[in-house]
Amino acid sequence: MANIHYDSELFRSKGDEIMHVKKVDHIGIAVRSIEKALPFYTDVLRLPFLGIEEVESEQVKVAFLQAGEAKIELLEPLSPESAIAKFIEKRGEGIHHVALGVDDITERIRELKEHGIRMIQEMPKRGAGGAWVAFMHPKSTGGVLYELCERSNMEGQQ
Repeated sequence: MANIHYDSELFRSKGDEIMHVKKVDHIGIAVRSIEKALPFYTDVLRLPFLGIEEVESEQVKVAFLQAGEAKIELLEPLSPESAIAKFIEKRGEGIHHVALGVDDITERIRELKEHGIRMIQEMPKRGAGGAWVAFMHPKSTGGVLYELCERSNMEGQQ
């Protein structure tokens, strides 16, 4: 993996503040089957189950569980062409992404691009639970797939 180093002084010189992250919103975990994976999270870890939904645009089924102040998002592919199916085929089941909760996602994307961070989506799109989401390219983040996640006025929902 490439050694990535960011000079925070360079970032500050481009603007008054570096992007503010409110919290880790959730950790996305790719699984072959939510039905088979769920008992580990609910019975063994005793995490409260919040619900399941399909995100047609991404060809995935997602299940959310509460894990303290963050959530666990289980991602099951609904099609062999989905990004999650390809991830599992290449890397196996496991952590897929870390979602960072932000305000004003469009402005955060602009700031990241200004600082040379490559985005997978140039504009936010609707994700699970109706959140606005956009992903940073792992080649810009030291190999980690980060998702920006804005849930404005959606407290209490996945």
